[in-house]
Amino acid sequence: MRQAGSADLVVKRAEAADLAVEGLGKSFLGRPVLAGIDLQVPSGSLLAILGASGGGKTTLLRLLCGFERADAGTIEVGGRRLVGRGLHVPAHRRRIGYVAQDGALFPHLTVAANVLFGLPRAARRQRHRAEALLDAVGLSAAFAGRQPHELSGGEQQRVSLARALAPGPALVLLDEPFSALDAALREETRTGVAAALAAAGATAVLVTHDQAEALSMGHQVGVLRGGRMVQVATPRTLYRQPADAALARFIGDAVLLPGEASGDAVICALGTLPLLARARGLVEVMIRPEQIRLAQDGLQGMVERSGFDGRDGLVLIRLVGADARVSARVPGYAVPSCGSVVRLKVDGPVLAYPAQSGTASI
Repeated sequence: MRQAGSADLVVKRAEAADLAVEGLGKSFLGRPVLAGIDLQVPSGSLLAILGASGGGKTTLLRLLCGFERADAGTIEVGGRRLVGRGLHVPAHRRRIGYVAQDGALFPHLTVAANVLFGLPRAARRQRHRAEALLDAVGLSAAFAGRQPHELSGGEQQRVSLARALAPGPALVLLDEPFSALDAALREETRTGVAAALAAAGATAVLVTHDQAEALSMGHQVGVLRGGRMVQVATPRTLYRQPADAALARFIGDAVLLPGEASGDAVICALGTLPLLARARGLVEVMIRPEQIRLAQDGLQGMVERSGFDGRDGLVLIRLVGADARVSARVPGYAVPSCGSVVRLKVDGPVLAYPAQSGTASI
């Protein structure tokens, strides 16, 4: 255990450092993988990057780390330029911590030796520093003498984070660090990791394919599509006001219906609904399934498909008298059976996109 008041046992806190990326681009064999990437990540915050496989997420991390050379653009961390015209600071001089997907611990070293591996030789013999770092990521001092194969997946990821935090990096990069964990362990581990990053004051970039992970951990969330950053916003804004219909479908479930907008309201198969943002003319109306609730009165529909996920369910409903089907998310105890006749209402304002805006895909 750490001794209160012993300054040499306190985990080195990261120096305040924001991340600024401008016009970043990278091609492989003439094929653009990233183009015109702009990012501003405030000091001490976490940016989560979402995107489909092949969208450029890992390439972005490798450019930030210095594992790859950028073809265009600039990268600055804490005001220090790392990448620019004719400039490429090598990875080992960037003061950037990296947490790999599988933890990447050295199997022949103890946990303590893994944690202290990147420190100067004298510091690697200071077991108390390893114990302080383990404590910072929610592991007891008893783990210090263990071997990596004696740890669970979640424990390995925490050790990997402790190793990344040991030098007090200006920036920490996490490359899908929870993807190999089961659901319960994934949630527990990401909560612990988020707390450790906040306590260390670290600026962080997390790459993930898990939408719930990005929305729950990120102060901001960015979405890559075809090598370009489609939108960077707070989790709430990204979910409620995605930039286009394709992005709405990518970030959670979305009901999209044709409609006609006239300022603050839109008319569609679900009636006249208030809009989050003013629009006019023919539009695609985006409604989240949890906004569509079963009610005692309202539009009538028939349940065509009923899915049960435990705490809730996703129900496909064909509207009576209209050539339209909608999905409603309902509490698990209230999931209706197939063939049931139900009535629907929409809660809250909805979003409208210009008609035909949803042809792109993530």
